Amino acid sequence: MSASQSDSARAADRRAFLAASGWGDAAATPFPGDASTRRYFGLTKGSDTAILMDAPAASEAPVCPPGASPQERAKLGYNALARLAGNNVAAFAGIGDALHARGFSAPRIFAADMARGFLVIEHLGDDLFARAIPAGAHEGRLYAGAVDTLAAIYRSSFTPDFTAHGGSWRVEAYDTPALLAETGLFLDWYMPHFGEEPSDQLRADWRGAWEGVLALLGAHTPGLALRDYHAENLIWLPKREAEAQTGLLDFQDALFAHPAYDLVSLLEDARRDVSPDLIAPLKVRFFKHAKLSDRTGFDAAYAVLGAQRNAKILGIFVRLAKRDGKPRYLDLIPRVRAHFVGDLAHPALAPVAKLVRTALPEMVS
Repeated sequence: MSASQSDSARAADRRAFLAASGWGDAAATPFPGDASTRRYFGLTKGSDTAILMDAPAASEAPVCPPGASPQERAKLGYNALARLAGNNVAAFAGIGDALHARGFSAPRIFAADMARGFLVIEHLGDDLFARAIPAGAHEGRLYAGAVDTLAAIYRSSFTPDFTAHGGSWRVEAYDTPALLAETGLFLDWYMPHFGEEPSDQLRADWRGAWEGVLALLGAHTPGLALRDYHAENLIWLPKREAEAQTGLLDFQDALFAHPAYDLVSLLEDARRDVSPDLIAPLKVRFFKHAKLSDRTGFDAAYAVLGAQRNAKILGIFVRLAKRDGKPRYLDLIPRVRAHFVGDLAHPALAPVAKLVRTALPEMVS
């Protein structure tokens, strides 16, 4: 089947799903694409609005089967190794329903076709943090609310198995193989683009250094990490109360992880600069509201996860530019590189910083 035939068949499937779910006569407006293979359409029917999520499962690599070994995951590909949900709408529906049931503002699911990869979900509005703040919303208030929501999610109890609308999904641990697979993107894509192809010895040393620093993440009990928690995925909902004022959009890749992970994602945003004077107070706020102990250990874990996440993002952005024909992501690299270098300055990252300094001396002075 040609690409045009495939697109035509998918469009017919969308129309059939919308008709069956009561949205067949809605006006559908496509949203701009993101870094994923999912597509979104705004739906308007009279005064009612919703969003159609179109996530064809066959467009991405297989996900991680329950109980798979790291070797089995590696054979299946990056999605399985890094424990990404891919385009599995059961993950979005199950996790979203669980968040909503606990009072968080995840979109409600109005209709679902798990087999074909379609959802009609609640439209939470257009006030993304990334838009609302430049338009005049108080940055400190929005970020404080987002931190309080994160802390409340961490304090909430979630079982690993999520079910909703006939689909099921198991949330796994953000384990060392997943974290290492992501740091490998730095060597696979960023380093060859800005330096030289990494040697086998560097790859071995890189893995060993990361295995050592990732051991620091065991100091705190894991919680549900949404894994992509930043201003482009959060919506300001001032008419709601407390933690529900932060609307949640992107959480299908959630894993059980160290509580600092989503805080790093929020404060070391790849797409916007958070006001520097907010960073330290927000970290203190999260630590207090999440009811954590061992501040020194938390700060070390925050730096480790910051370096890990930013190493991954640097690799992904180069990959998006070179492999996927999306050069605009190269414009975001200087900000992410600055975050990465800042994280490497923490003493806990000394083994990784040493390797970066040797391989890319202009990056870390």
